[in-house]
Amino acid sequence: MKGEANSYSKVVVMKSKLKWVGLVGLILSALSLFLHFTLARFSDPGVSDYYYQSSSSITIFSWRPVFELPLFLKTGPSYRRLWGPVRKLESLHPFVNPRGPYSVPRSESSGYIFVRIQGGFHDIRSSISDVVVVARILNATLVIPEIQSTTSSKGISSEFKSFAYVYNEDQFTAALVKDVKVVKTLPKSLKSARRKKEIPSFRVPRSASPYYYLHHVLPVLNKHSVAELVVSDGGCLQAILPPHLEEYQRLRCRVAFHALVFRQEVQELATKIVHRLRAPGRPFIAYDPGMTREALAYYGCAELFQDVHSELIQHKRAWMRRRGIVKGKLSVNSEEQRLNGSCPLMPEEVGILLRAYGYPWDTIIYVSGGEVFGGQRTLTPLHAMFENVVDRTSLTASSELTRIYGREVNLDSQFPRTPPSIVQVKKAEVWRRAGPRPRPLPPPPARPKYPHNIEGWWGWVAESDNEPESSVMELRTNAHKLLWEAIDYMVSVEADVFISGFDRDGKGRPNFASLVMGHRLYLSAASKTFRPVRKEVVRLLEGNHEHLYEANNTWLKSVRQHFRKSLFDGAMNASVASKPSSFLSHPVPECSCVGSGNTEEASAASHDASSPSTLASHAQSAAAAALGVKERCPKWMDDDTETSSRLKDKENGEDDEVDNDDGDVPSSFGMFFERSNESGGGEVNKEEAAQLEDQEESESAE
Repeated sequence: MKGEANSYSKVVVMKSKLKWVGLVGLILSALSLFLHFTLARFSDPGVSDYYYQSSSSITIFSWRPVFELPLFLKTGPSYRRLWGPVRKLESLHPFVNPRGPYSVPRSESSGYIFVRIQGGFHDIRSSISDVVVVARILNATLVIPEIQSTTSSKGISSEFKSFAYVYNEDQFTAALVKDVKVVKTLPKSLKSARRKKEIPSFRVPRSASPYYYLHHVLPVLNKHSVAELVVSDGGCLQAILPPHLEEYQRLRCRVAFHALVFRQEVQELATKIVHRLRAPGRPFIAYDPGMTREALAYYGCAELFQDVHSELIQHKRAWMRRRGIVKGKLSVNSEEQRLNGSCPLMPEEVGILLRAYGYPWDTIIYVSGGEVFGGQRTLTPLHAMFENVVDRTSLTASSELTRIYGREVNLDSQFPRTPPSIVQVKKAEVWRRAGPRPRPLPPPPARPKYPHNIEGWWGWVAESDNEPESSVMELRTNAHKLLWEAIDYMVSVEADVFISGFDRDGKGRPNFASLVMGHRLYLSAASKTFRPVRKEVVRLLEGNHEHLYEANNTWLKSVRQHFRKSLFDGAMNASVASKPSSFLSHPVPECSCVGSGNTEEASAASHDASSPSTLASHAQSAAAAALGVKERCPKWMDDDTETSSRLKDKENGEDDEVDNDDGDVPSSFGMFFERSNESGGGEVNKEEAAQLEDQEESESAE
């Protein structure tokens, strides 16, 4: 008994020692984590970027920024050329208040307008702006539109339904209180009639005129007190309205730029991404490739790709031809289309142009606009030229993206399934009844077809001429894409520089990038938005095809001149190329005004016709006149912008005193030479780059 007691006491002592060892280990682990996060917080900014701290948690994401080159001085000419505002457009300001007689909605309404909207992100945004104007024209009460791709039957969360899946319903209603009556749902009596399909419905054309609604929809609306509109082509009202309806154009701007606010969860995540991009203290570029399968098929750009990607594009083009979307031939010379500027600029080409313009290899580039056809393989050359190429997935944790989706039910397709049985291929009836014996041998049986082998992302191409029906998981993903593009839209509008590889969608109309450029033109016209002419860019690239990575000064100068011109000339061209199809892609001059600036300094400088202030003022006035902006901004807007104008003039004055020698500042030659100039010719390259910078600055001043 005594021995058993001793053994028992030894076991107890051993267990207590193990408990103490475990406790000490836990304490040491907690201390190491605390020390790690403390060092990450207070150390070099290049380390702390990828730890995003909030009031409640620390989010760790995958981007590891790499910076080797010093940032340009913000008062230097190189920084101003790469990141500074467009001086010609600094006098333009957003102004969407009514400028003439504009009454509030009348108390008596013609009836209810119920709208079902189909399409992608840019289609939905344009359509909502149009239906608000239609409701105003008809003096109707607008029911908050239903977005077809975000209904609860698609397997998405029931927390956010239809319109509220993307946008803030309360903000939408409050912002339009002086324009149209907006309600969330139909009255109960009309709801039951809609379920029974007893209310009149119109599938409206894309560019319907106000006459169409006044003479076709309004009589039916007055008779039934309700009408349903089905909008499926990215708009339901002509883009350019008669001059006497100009107030309705400003209503479009109020809807798109003030009433259509994303729901809170989406806004918060987009704001976090912008903060994480700006955490290193450097500006960033937003780049939209615009490379969708539909757009590539519509313009016949299949030969720009290889293997199955080319086959997928051709399959889509054949499907579009059968439905009348594409009028041309099935087989198109993609190289001719590219030379004509009808195909997107490839990411490699955009990277070469940005490096040629002067952006260093460690520039932050945010890839926006949803999925890129061809996947990461298409973006590999861009990653090779720029170290910090990121997107929403590399700047967020998976839990953050999951949070904006809401609670979603589990789908069977999320789990692995056992392969189904072999599909038996029955013998043809003709072989069982053919002629007297001996009959010829039948053909060998076809290879067994396993359904799970043709359910892949491209396996259906060889099985059918039609596009496969979307599964529940694919429908859910389509709804998620709206949220992805909403995030990218906010980031692109806030970016320091924006450039697009393509500005047309799968129906030949303005796409996501066009809406972003229109929003940037409205909100901050002077922000750098490159609109290169693809035909001219392809000509430049083909002219130096064999020496793209060893370009000379003449070619660099040509690229830079074209990019500088595209900042203003591109906005001018958009009024002809994009505005007739989408008003929101170029909301000028209807939604802008010209600021008078600092009137005291302007009057003082007016005596000296050669002063920089006078020359800049004349250039801004000429630019506003060229864009058709004649409305002067109200006095209260000039007072708000006077302080910022003085600061900019002060900076410009300092810029004149800054030495233009960029010998210590890396230039675009970093693309054509080594990253670190360790070779003997490094100093010569810097001198050539500095001379090129000085020459461009003098030409720009002229």
